[in-house]
Amino acid sequence: MAVIHTNFLSKSLGRQVSFNAIIPTFSIEDAFNQKENVYTPNKKFKTLWLLHGFTGDENDYLMYTNVALYAQKHQIAVIMPPACNQGYSDDPNGAKHFSFVTKEMIEVARFLFPLSDSREDNFLAGLSMGALGAMKISLAYPELYSKVLLMSGCAMGVTGQPYSVKWFGSSDDSYSGYIMGNEMHYKDTIEDAYYMMKKNKDENKVLPDYFLTIGSQDYLLDRCRTAKERFESHQYPFRYEEVDGYGHNWDFWNLKLKEAFETFFK
Repeated sequence: MAVIHTNFLSKSLGRQVSFNAIIPTFSIEDAFNQKENVYTPNKKFKTLWLLHGFTGDENDYLMYTNVALYAQKHQIAVIMPPACNQGYSDDPNGAKHFSFVTKEMIEVARFLFPLSDSREDNFLAGLSMGALGAMKISLAYPELYSKVLLMSGCAMGVTGQPYSVKWFGSSDDSYSGYIMGNEMHYKDTIEDAYYMMKKNKDENKVLPDYFLTIGSQDYLLDRCRTAKERFESHQYPFRYEEVDGYGHNWDFWNLKLKEAFETFFK
C-alpha cells in the first residue's frame, strides 16, 4: 500500500494543514498470485474517511492500529484528517473544522487521489471525539455516506454547557480545555446532531447504516446508550453493541476497525 503524508493550505482552517492517505497498490499477495492489471486506468477506490479522537492527530491510526494492512487487503482507500481538539466544529471566530472535513477535505482528496464519489463507496468512521464528529457530519450530510462506524463515542445534545476536559493531573500547568460544539449558537443548526436526526426523518432522507460499538467499561457508555435510544426512536438503520471487558483504548479500536473492514464496510 502507499501511505502518503500530504500538506496543503486550507482555506477553512486558515493555515497549512496535513492529512494522511492510504491508497492500495501492488502487494506481495499480488506478486504471489501473479496478478496483472493492478493499476487499472480510471479505477476509483471505495473510501473510508477516518476521524481521530481528542488529543490526537492524523497520525494516530497509523501508529496505533493496523489500518494500513486492512486498507490494502480490502482495497479501500483511507483518508485521515486532523481536527485539533475542536470537536469537528466551525468556530464562528476561527477555524472551520466542520466545513473542512465535510467540504474542503473531500474536494482536495478527490482532486489528488483516485477516490470514488459514489455514496455507496464512501464510509465514515471515528473514535471518541472522532465518533462525535462522524455522527454529526453524517447526520448533516447523509447523502455523502452509506456506512458510519462510531467507536466509543457519539454526538452530544446542544445544551449550552461546555464539555470541559482536564488532562494530565490537576496542577495549574496541566492542559485544560473543552470540546467545541455544545454552545447555544449551534442549537437547531446543521451541526446539531439530534436536530438533524429528526429533520432527516421528517424529510424522508435516505439514511446511512450506523454501527455504534463501545466497551462495557468505557466512561462514555451512558452517553452512547442515550444515542442508541434516540436512533431507535427515529427508526434509523442502526446496530449497537457493548463489548465486555473493554474500556476507552486502542486495543478495542484496532479490533473493531478490523471487524468493520471485514464485514460492515463490505
